[in-house]
Amino acid sequence: MHTQPQTLDLDGVTLAYRAWGHEQAPPVVLLHCRGADGGDWTAIAHRLATGPHPRRVYAPDLRGHGGSSRFGDRPGAYRHEALRDDVRAFLGALGIARADVVGHSLGGTVACLLAQQAPGLVRRLVLEDVPAPLPLDPPRPPARRPEGDLPYDWAMIRATDEQRNAPDPAWFAHLDRITAPTLLVAGGPDSFVPQEEIALLAERIPDARVVTVDAGHLVHAARPEEFLAAVEPFLTP
Repeated sequence: MHTQPQTLDLDGVTLAYRAWGHEQAPPVVLLHCRGADGGDWTAIAHRLATGPHPRRVYAPDLRGHGGSSRFGDRPGAYRHEALRDDVRAFLGALGIARADVVGHSLGGTVACLLAQQAPGLVRRLVLEDVPAPLPLDPPRPPARRPEGDLPYDWAMIRATDEQRNAPDPAWFAHLDRITAPTLLVAGGPDSFVPQEEIALLAERIPDARVVTVDAGHLVHAARPEEFLAAVEPFLTP
């Protein structure tokens, strides 16, 4: 069982990742939120890897984040589609033909795009406090860079803000291409994500349902037991 970051070179981009569980167990991929890395999932990953239905768990650091920022050469291209393509290439490099995918916030948007583009690759999809990909009104103002070293590439913040303000209309239009049964875990009224957008997302995805855990945006971190109580049965093979 690996918990220290490893790396994969994917067409010029180096992704760091962590893995838990037996290699022959059914795979599940955990995609973190913006500014975090795969280590954010450690407690959840350990439970999924050692629970009643053990899984092989992978938690990559998305492009420009964490170890992928340190080990790689910071490619500078951080459109959501590039992050999606990285995840698809990551699965291909590991020989994974079909996996469950769990995404939080930015990671959830990436997971949505992956499930639209390659529906056969995603067996089940979990979206943790992910809004519908609609333009922000008013737009998010330009972020100010914090002082000091950052555990991510600041260019990633600028790029993802730009697409959050004005996402490609196809992202919303193609939600009906998602064939995987989908669980949306909403954070409730304390989340900064408009909960009606999560409901709208559920309406647009053909086989989707919503469960609300009143934990705010960081559901799996703030209420891990309640998060797992919803997610583990949904992912049970």
